[in-house]
Amino acid sequence: MNKQYDVILVGCGVAGCFAALHLPDDWNILMITKGNIEESDSFLAQGGICVLKSEDDYDSFFEDTMRAGHYENRKESVDMMIRSSRTVIDELVSFGVSFMQEDGQFLYTREGAHSTNRILYHDDITGKEITEKLLAQVNKRKNVTLLCRTEMVDLLCHDNTCDGILVREENGNLTPVFADNILLACGGIGGIYDNSTNFPHLTGDALALSLKHNIRLQNINYVQIHPTTLYSTKKERRFLISESVRGEGAVLLDKNGERFVNELLPRDVVTQEILKQMEKDHTDFVWLSMQTIKDLDITKRFPNIYKKCLEEGFDITKDWIPVVPAQHYFMGGVYVDLKSKTSMEHLYASGETCCNGVHGANRLASNSLLESLVFAKNAALDMAASKKDSGRFSSSLSFTEKELEEHYHIDLSDYKDLDAFHDKNKQLIWNEIDKENRKDKKI
Repeated sequence: MNKQYDVILVGCGVAGCFAALHLPDDWNILMITKGNIEESDSFLAQGGICVLKSEDDYDSFFEDTMRAGHYENRKESVDMMIRSSRTVIDELVSFGVSFMQEDGQFLYTREGAHSTNRILYHDDITGKEITEKLLAQVNKRKNVTLLCRTEMVDLLCHDNTCDGILVREENGNLTPVFADNILLACGGIGGIYDNSTNFPHLTGDALALSLKHNIRLQNINYVQIHPTTLYSTKKERRFLISESVRGEGAVLLDKNGERFVNELLPRDVVTQEILKQMEKDHTDFVWLSMQTIKDLDITKRFPNIYKKCLEEGFDITKDWIPVVPAQHYFMGGVYVDLKSKTSMEHLYASGETCCNGVHGANRLASNSLLESLVFAKNAALDMAASKKDSGRFSSSLSFTEKELEEHYHIDLSDYKDLDAFHDKNKQLIWNEIDKENRKDKKI
């Protein structure tokens, strides 16, 4: 790892990868990820990715997104995402991503709160397909250094300008690394919850650092609960049962086998109805039946879900499966504009860690991958168009511990006990969420 790069990308999910692929190939780029290379939530996305099928679909796509978001969305961001969608899909295909087709034509599926089928998919592992293909392209770039198990523990910033990040390397060493621009694409906040579909190491690091350094946040208390995760008494990441299952015709049943909700309502509405039914029935879950799906082979349409449920003792072709809501997605985050610029100079954010306003108060199904790709590309193109400003770094700065303390107010002893450090960051986020909840309820 060098001391200085043109760009640092924090995160190797679809946002980090797509940004890397749209930066100049003669720029020196560092990409880091806190976990292993396949431990980004991008890998976990099952359902698919939305796309504008034709101009005739624009108005309904826009309205579906706004309605799901309770009309708290930023309209200009929604417009940009939708109008950019076809170009993004074309790029993904050029990078080797395979979407399901029939007779040479894309197949589209539907999920809750969509008024029509507009979701492209690859079996029930769309996120894995996209992320793997993008990572393969990134690995071909000789100008990109990708380091796993390498953690951002602080921002190197002063006078509302970000100069780099403080990194904890895999061997435990703390190293300052500088760059002209930094992109935060480090995922959501599922790791601060007991029950989440997210990887546990995704603990909202960018949010905690934003709170520490007075970087603007937005809607930090807007957290989406997914209605259907596989119920388990095990203490582990919750396995998602994709909304596409309900989009294809699966139904939710109470303890008596009676249907109690329209399964294609927005996620927050379905979640509330499930919780009400659980309370009414005095149960820890409700049932999901896929036997109502008649027009396709569910073992082939949802092979990953079929396999996982079998491992847990449920045959989805014969059995109802127990499902329960769990934390799934974060609509708030680090505030960014249409170019994914934060309120701090030379600092960008994209993906689940940011809030560009696309999702409003509740994300429309399968908009997450699309939103991440569109705005990560915007960030990269804005960086590429900007004049390099590495001259702002002091030529005499030798990155000693003393200089870090004097120039960036960094005390390396703060990071010696990482467990305590992480606990402090989690508490910062919880306190802010609680404060925003109280404000919204006018307590």
